[in-house]
Amino acid sequence: MKTSDAMQRNRRLVLQSAGASLVLWALPLGAWAADATKGLKIGVIGSGRVGGTIGALWVKAGHEVMFSSLDIEHDRKLAASIGAGARAGTPKEAAAFGEVLFFAVPYAALPGLGRDLAAEIKGKIALDASNPIPGRDGDMAKEALAKGTGVASPQFLPGARIVRAYNEVGYNRMRDDAHRAGERLGIPLAGDDAQALKTAVRLVQDAGHEPVVVGGLARAREFDYGTSVFGRPMTAAELRKALGLKP
Repeated sequence: MKTSDAMQRNRRLVLQSAGASLVLWALPLGAWAADATKGLKIGVIGSGRVGGTIGALWVKAGHEVMFSSLDIEHDRKLAASIGAGARAGTPKEAAAFGEVLFFAVPYAALPGLGRDLAAEIKGKIALDASNPIPGRDGDMAKEALAKGTGVASPQFLPGARIVRAYNEVGYNRMRDDAHRAGERLGIPLAGDDAQALKTAVRLVQDAGHEPVVVGGLARAREFDYGTSVFGRPMTAAELRKALGLKP
């Protein structure tokens, strides 16, 4: 990205936390990851279509990824198909392995994972791509949508530094539009932890997409399941406009 282009993307982010608001002047997107000189270890919890797709893109970008699910044989085959940099393990092993975690599971699975992996996820950055879908996940999904997933997910994954990410677009577009020429696919992000957001921005860029930081976790509801932008692949500029964000 040219410096002049990046400078046009400067914007003020308002990150809302429980007791106060933290105002940050946003750096150009390229500068967020300027100190990122080495690959990260990433634990993927849920290696289905979304987890498998994004995890594979991160491996290609030079990160080490451990894939996990309820089917270890699936995970081993997936890792073998991706090649060097990919490995398979149990969810507990992946949570322990990862410096960063990526949750892409049915939303109803989050409470149990939060209990089972409590020690492994504490203090770690966790990108949450899981969507509460009432027809699949039941009443807990209705409650999560009423609160907003940015508010609900931290209750299920206590201690994790959560960023809502990769929940709004289908996996096929994530895969097919990665590193595309011209304006890239926009991926909305929301989080209260500045360092976690910085890492999420880097990983979205590494996957070949363009991050759009919407704000704090409370604003994740603006791109939740069932909203006007959900399931609509857009460029970053189109996404900012749709969400009422400044260019």
